[in-house]
Amino acid sequence: MAGKPAGLTASWSEVWLLDGVRTPFADYNGALAQVSPTDLGIKAARAVFARSGVSPRDVGAVITGSMAQASFDTYCLPRHVALYSDVPIEVPAHMVQRVCGTGLEVLMQAADFVTHKEIELTLCVGAESMSRNPVASYTMRDGFRMGGVDFKDFLWEALRDPAADVSMGDTAENLARQYQITRGEVDAFAAQSFERAVAAQTSGFLAGEITPVKNETFERAPYQPRALKLKGVKELAADTHVRPSPLATLAAIRPAFGGVQTGGNSSAIVDGAAAALVASSDYVNTSSKAALARVRAGATVGVPPEIMGIGPVPAIKAVLERAGLKLSDIDRFEINEAFSAQVMACARELGIDEAKLNVNGGAIAIGHPLGATGVRLTLTLARELKRARLRYGIAAACIGGGQGIALLVENPDLPPPRKN
Repeated sequence: MAGKPAGLTASWSEVWLLDGVRTPFADYNGALAQVSPTDLGIKAARAVFARSGVSPRDVGAVITGSMAQASFDTYCLPRHVALYSDVPIEVPAHMVQRVCGTGLEVLMQAADFVTHKEIELTLCVGAESMSRNPVASYTMRDGFRMGGVDFKDFLWEALRDPAADVSMGDTAENLARQYQITRGEVDAFAAQSFERAVAAQTSGFLAGEITPVKNETFERAPYQPRALKLKGVKELAADTHVRPSPLATLAAIRPAFGGVQTGGNSSAIVDGAAAALVASSDYVNTSSKAALARVRAGATVGVPPEIMGIGPVPAIKAVLERAGLKLSDIDRFEINEAFSAQVMACARELGIDEAKLNVNGGAIAIGHPLGATGVRLTLTLARELKRARLRYGIAAACIGGGQGIALLVENPDLPPPRKN
């Protein structure tokens, strides 16, 4: 159809991000390493109800996202998040999966539910345990021959795309070559991400979206209790990967993929969860709650797998076209920092001013728990728009396999924009 934006797009007129919260993001094999993603999701869900003052009994649908089969009962993750956060027993729950864009997809589906399924309030949860990715075999069911045992590290193998025969890191290296991005530039970008995240943590901005986590039991009669138990600490109240990381330190790290990307200038591997409430205008009005953001438009677009990191570019273009806005109208961007070179390539292709991009740090410093990241990006973005008294923001992510996703939100505290 002529004039139609590429990919899948949608716009919504009466959808609101009512509130949101997340757990701290903990380093791989750190304090959250033994916690099921289900329990991380339950914790975040309970926290968003406690923070917002909204009753879980008002929820009409539960949408969750998680990538790895990181617990034997993860098939039931959506249902258990709903049950143990005290959502009514008759309310359905389901899981979505769009790799690194999963959390954004959760919010976009919630917006569709509010618009088209007469749902007044949707609970949205993204949860991921990167530490509990299993060592797995897909060939043992029929037995094996001597010497033929085939177990592999699920987390490591999942970072490779067999279609293009590249690792996710290789896709960033492809973009670095295409956009002539140097090792010095990617390290400087990473140093800035850490510096901004340290400042946001020190000022208390990040703490404003975090619920501290302690050992806890979750109960819902007549069902079996569940438990969340930390590793090595009694309480976790802040992201653990955020730390001073000067350029000289990052420059000393060896390349991970034979080019510019290293463990220091790529997204941190962390565990964590985030939850949000997406509501209709009627619910916002009757509940007298001050919404965090208006959810305006979303887009998902495919790109070649070998340069999957460029995915945010066509997704952002599509969401702008859908919303009738220009890039210059957008005051803040949260683009997931899968890799420094990947985000830099997107910023260069679009012409984004880095003063508007990931101003409180990104996944290089904070971390990237796959299923939770999109919710975190949107929550951080909405809070930043309110703090800075700015109007429009876009959260976006590249997606393994070759896709991009973007979500446009608006600060509800400002008067309507003037019409030309």
